[in-house]
Amino acid sequence: MQKSLLEVLDADEQVEKRAQWEAFEFALLGDGDVEVTNGSHEDADDHTYTVHVEGGIPADCTCPAWEFQPGACKHMVAVAIREPVLEAATEDQPVRADGGTVTLEEFGAEDADENGCWCEDHTFPCFDCYNDGRRDLPGEGQ
Repeated sequence: MQKSLLEVLDADEQVEKRAQWEAFEFALLGDGDVEVTNGSHEDADDHTYTVHVEGGIPADCTCPAWEFQPGACKHMVAVAIREPVLEAATEDQPVRADGGTVTLEEFGAEDADENGCWCEDHTFPCFDCYNDGRRDLPGEGQ
């Protein structure tokens, strides 16, 4: 039986309740990072942290609770239980075949053509090129 995301995060009940009821605001920062601001505080800017999402799971947070307490913090749980936020952060990360993630800089964005393709000599097209009909597989005619 597969664990739920909250079971994976291993947050306690109080953290889960606070993540659900406090007034959080979210902003995507790119590369799977989500800025989480707790508007429940008078000075919300002092309660703004970054949650990093990796592989569809909030992996870490810049808040003190994540560093010093066991289990996930309320910011990580807040991202996890708000599916549109979690999906947007996850979609922001290209996924490698081995399940890891890469950034465009690692992938060589400067080598991409006008369609965003990284096929080296196009003798064997990348999935996007073949799927979009921009290239044919060798032997299928061009």
